[in-house]
Amino acid sequence: MANRLAQTTSPYLLQHADNPVDWWPWSPEAFEEARGRGVPVLLSVGYASCHWCHVMAHESFEDDTLAAYLNANFVPVKVDREERPDVDAVYMEAVQAATGQGGWPMTVFLTPDAEPFYFGTYFPPEPRHGMPSFHQVLEGVVAAWTDRRDEVAEVAGRIVSDLAGRSLTPEGAGPPGEAELAQALLRLTRDYDEKHGGFGGAPKFPPAMVVEFLLRHHARTGAEGALQMAADSCAAMARGGIYDQLGGGFARYSVDREWVVPHFEKMLYDNALLCRVYAHLWRATGSDLARRVALETADFMVRELRTAEGGFASALDADSEDAQGRHVEGAFYVWTPAQLREVLGEEDAAFAAGYFGVTDEGTFEEGSSVLRLARTGEAEHAETERVAGVRARLLAARELRPRPERDDKIVAAWNGLAVAALAETGAYFDRPDLVERATEAADLLVRVHMGDAARLCRTSKDGRAGDNAGVLEDYGDVAEGFLALASVTGEGAWLEFAGFLLDIVLERFTGEGGQLFDTADDAERLIRRPQDPTDSATPAGWTAAAGAMLSYAAHTGSEAHRTAAEGALGVVGALGPKAPRFIGWGLAVAEALLDGPREVAVAGPVAGELHRTALLGRAPGAVVAAGVVPDGAAEFPLLVDRPLVGGAPTAYVCRHFVCDAPTTDATELAAKLGG
Repeated sequence: MANRLAQTTSPYLLQHADNPVDWWPWSPEAFEEARGRGVPVLLSVGYASCHWCHVMAHESFEDDTLAAYLNANFVPVKVDREERPDVDAVYMEAVQAATGQGGWPMTVFLTPDAEPFYFGTYFPPEPRHGMPSFHQVLEGVVAAWTDRRDEVAEVAGRIVSDLAGRSLTPEGAGPPGEAELAQALLRLTRDYDEKHGGFGGAPKFPPAMVVEFLLRHHARTGAEGALQMAADSCAAMARGGIYDQLGGGFARYSVDREWVVPHFEKMLYDNALLCRVYAHLWRATGSDLARRVALETADFMVRELRTAEGGFASALDADSEDAQGRHVEGAFYVWTPAQLREVLGEEDAAFAAGYFGVTDEGTFEEGSSVLRLARTGEAEHAETERVAGVRARLLAARELRPRPERDDKIVAAWNGLAVAALAETGAYFDRPDLVERATEAADLLVRVHMGDAARLCRTSKDGRAGDNAGVLEDYGDVAEGFLALASVTGEGAWLEFAGFLLDIVLERFTGEGGQLFDTADDAERLIRRPQDPTDSATPAGWTAAAGAMLSYAAHTGSEAHRTAAEGALGVVGALGPKAPRFIGWGLAVAEALLDGPREVAVAGPVAGELHRTALLGRAPGAVVAAGVVPDGAAEFPLLVDRPLVGGAPTAYVCRHFVCDAPTTDATELAAKLGG
């Protein structure tokens, strides 16, 4: 018999709809139930492509005996962290404060007033590795709730009070200047892994936003070390097992520091951010490897994540069925020498094994290997006819394997990132089909996620808007996508839509002194109003909104948006020199602010030579408006009163309230935008 989750749209919640656990979705009714029964709430938070969430579900939530105990003594509430990042954020902050670590699945025990009093992540079905079993944890919580209720209430009250005291208070700090950005670069240099690329040790995450900062810093200052770290990190990832050498696209992270073995789930946000940053690396260096990876990643997103409605699904699962019918991690992607021989024959299999690093011992589990480019050096990995043929045959054979599950929900923020990536990649590499896919996703965001409600909703599925309000990252990232699309297509409507969203940021998400909140001032009240300025897997709502507001101000001259962006960047000045790995997008936005950003108006045909030259300019965060201006009417404010010179397409470049002389020469324009 299905539980209450059967009525939801979240793929993650639907995965638990047939559990014997009597799950409730997050709702006031669930807490009313707990209050009425006098029992605590078990809050379980995860997401559809989370490997250990699946493990705990199979071990514990599908167990009839444990479910009966859970149902009798708790009100169990299941939350998809990707649908409710606000709920996830406030309780994850509590988990990290109490235990020093966090992650998913997240398991939190709450009072009927939603106050947390006991925390954990994954709990095994039997005691192991010093961890109690999940059943022991439940029994312990029930005993405390029954026998020491006053103590539980005191602990819960203290935790909530501590969290409330953590609000970021503005210190009047201005945006970072030359000194802070130089300090951030120095700190990154210290954290840099010179041997393997990237930053820090294992597990190692793809540093897309930090690379964006490094590229912008190099463009503005000429710092060769910044460009070298960016290029070498991107090359190492592209050669590694974290990159799908057959189908394109990146896995979530590498379990080792050498990028060999990934955690195999593929997230939309990683691929959108990395597609864009490889395109920007190509723009800076002309690297063939960067061009190939940008295009393959774009094609992966379109081929494997695009939904029937034109948006992009959230993720592909890490797990799938292997040849024995077992549901295991990485089964879709890994190869043994015998499997290579079966597809390629002896000679080509031996070549492929050497090229892709497939060994008899294996680099993964049970003698299987993750494909990577085992030799070093970009020249050795040119796409020769033989390599292309081997890749095509292996990819065709892989297509016959059972595929990983796909989380089909559309997350507004991540689709905004995809729109920006596909629009720019399509423009750089003369792939109008990619620009069309970006436009279709943007149309879906307007039609379904904005709808008639004049506000943005967080998710949709099958063309139907979800019930959860958009958070700050949705507004910031969708506006970023719209602004990139406006620059590429010359369609001013996208600039207007971005302005509409950013006006809501000013009105509903902004506090005193430039601080921003992750939820609107009229959103559901949680135990605290979340605000997190740090960039983790995606740009923080805080830094995403700052970047979009800065670009919008450059397009329109809006003083309110420029001032708000500068105020929001105060936190980057504080955090950037100390923890640059965790505020990479904020540092990239700060580079744009320091450079102007430059405002480029191209009076002339969209996709013409001058427009393309403007888009390929490396000046940090430069905004581009293009189009033919009939009778003084312009879709972009930057095009107003910008006539053709001598009847030829003409570019105008301005920054810091000063404009250069107009030019009709693409080479001269490129020089103005070189950094």
